[in-house]
Amino acid sequence: MKQHISLMLRERVSNYGNRQVFQYKNKTNGKYKSISWNNLLDLTFKVSKSLIYLGFGHNDKIGILSSNKPKWTITDLGILGIRGVVVPFYATASKNDIKYIVDETKMKLLFVGCNEQIEKASWLLENCETLEKIVAFEGSIPVNDDRFIEWSAFLDLSFDDHLNEKLDQITEEVQPDDLATIIYTSGTTGVPKGAMLGHDNFMNAFKINDERLNIDESDISLCFLPLSHVFERTWTLFILYCGATNVFLENPKDVIAELPVVKPTAMCTVPRFFEKTYDGIQQESEKWPSLKKQIFNWSISIGHKYIEYLKKSKKAPAILELKNSIADKLVLKKLRSIFGGKIKVMPCSGAAIDPKLIRFFHATGIFVNYGYGATETTATVSCFKSGVYNFDYCGSIMPEVSIRIGENQEIFVKGKTIFKGYYHKPEETAKVLNEGWYQTGDEGFIVENEYLVMTDRIKDLIKTSGGKYISPQKLELLIGQDKFIEQIVILGDNKKYITALIVPSFAYLKEFAEKFGLNPNNNELIVSNNEIKDLMQKRIDLCQANITSYEKVVKFTLLPETFNINNQTLTNTLKIRRKIIAQQYNELIEKMY
Repeated sequence: MKQHISLMLRERVSNYGNRQVFQYKNKTNGKYKSISWNNLLDLTFKVSKSLIYLGFGHNDKIGILSSNKPKWTITDLGILGIRGVVVPFYATASKNDIKYIVDETKMKLLFVGCNEQIEKASWLLENCETLEKIVAFEGSIPVNDDRFIEWSAFLDLSFDDHLNEKLDQITEEVQPDDLATIIYTSGTTGVPKGAMLGHDNFMNAFKINDERLNIDESDISLCFLPLSHVFERTWTLFILYCGATNVFLENPKDVIAELPVVKPTAMCTVPRFFEKTYDGIQQESEKWPSLKKQIFNWSISIGHKYIEYLKKSKKAPAILELKNSIADKLVLKKLRSIFGGKIKVMPCSGAAIDPKLIRFFHATGIFVNYGYGATETTATVSCFKSGVYNFDYCGSIMPEVSIRIGENQEIFVKGKTIFKGYYHKPEETAKVLNEGWYQTGDEGFIVENEYLVMTDRIKDLIKTSGGKYISPQKLELLIGQDKFIEQIVILGDNKKYITALIVPSFAYLKEFAEKFGLNPNNNELIVSNNEIKDLMQKRIDLCQANITSYEKVVKFTLLPETFNINNQTLTNTLKIRRKIIAQQYNELIEKMY
């Protein structure tokens, strides 16, 4: 059989039929509803046939602008079924960001999720030359505007029998190297670039992940990261490949509330998720009486000792097994219940993470499978093996993936998951693709010919006016581990010393604000208070006591507002947008020099 996502779907449906494949929350009563494999295929065929009816086919670029929902993936599969090319957008993307991509891909059709995106689509129709039609999953479309069509009416276009023959013909013509998607990078630097991934890239990604991860038809995954990102998108398609069930969460802010309801066995995550969860656990534990704290700390310490054997696939001594069993009943099991109580693996990638965090969650019995990857590599390049792993590394290199370390310790990746280039950007492609090797722009090294360590983003390195190179990520991880610091951005490129913009953890500062006679709910007042600044200075000094003088943060500014997607300082995958931050806070930054 040809390696193609649409053919893979048909094969899985023939195996699973009326079994459940998707779940989603009914907005009316809040209960979860199911979609079977047969339902999924039927809906996917309807999308494909309706697209054919509208004149779309091989290599047409079709966009999806929506939050997570089954219709997102059904549309994705339907477009792939006609050999079309899916161009995903973040639900929160700005009009101008979307316009750039619509114009570059000469897009004619866009699927949108709700009223917020319908409003953006209306603007795009007036401001993009090629865009002709909008299909709305939900919401109210403009009256008497035939450029808009509701989801149900769109599916009704598939009624004509001759469309079945056309779809069958297209299915016969599919090729493994068909272009499946163009995923635009989040744009932390410069203009967004559209990474082109083929069906062969995805199918090979599924194969090597299947060899590495223990996911099967009994698993339930919770889909809460944006489907527009390569990580959740590839994972969602991989869940189909494995025959498992996927539960769609439309609002990612509801994830903690829904975990005990859904009780997933697997879900992909980003480091920020664990940072926030860990902070929440620590803040809660500080309210406990002394005895409860002692029991908690003892249990975690036993968990830490126990995982030292697990990571080497060794059996722990009988006394440690007994202690871990007690610790599990007293504390660890309760911590796992935060995640629903049935998690067996949580793939995690997208940014650097403090190994202490990974160790903590492993100590509770949560297998955080940290890894390294990129859009251009169809996500995973390395991740933990289930039996043998090291908390200080980005996992073991994936099967059938080759890595070499080039000049400046740059990581190069080669394999069948490497992208086909950047859409309409041959010069940008030539900079990073050479004889099949993808030049990642990341610095790292290989340990024991198996483990990958990613140390920094080469492009992010800061060079002071004194010629010293500084790793901002290293400092951000080091200082950011302090409980009084919510977010930190290190600055100092071409400057004489290092500075930082810091968002304090206001929950921890509340007690001190009251002690200093400040309104604990007035962030502006708190960050401008000299005693608070002195407190933060002492915390920072402790964190950087053991680093070289030229690396140390000399001055810092406290901010009353978090870096977030809405103020454009974080990408949709929660990565720091250093250039945007430097522009937005230029006046405050210059004051520190």
